[in-house]
Amino acid sequence: MSYEKVLQAGKIVVGTKQTVRALKEGKALEVIIAEDADPSIIEKVMEAAKEANVPVTKVDSMKKLGKACKIQVGAAAVAILG
Repeated sequence: MSYEKVLQAGKIVVGTKQTVRALKEGKALEVIIAEDADPSIIEKVMEAAKEANVPVTKVDSMKKLGKACKIQVGAAAVAILG
């Protein structure tokens, strides 16, 4: 599952704004998105990932994604950086 990918990644950014920024700057290798996040928030990330030609992986839970990022709150989007 992709939670392990996040745990094993050397560098990550958490959150939609940081993920979109990393995509626009060409730093993101892969994007992980929580399916239970607000669709209007996720839309921006999906669009930026498509433009940057970066693969998007979906996981089921914001809470679990946040935990994998070692934060106390849920995460809607995470970018694994190169």
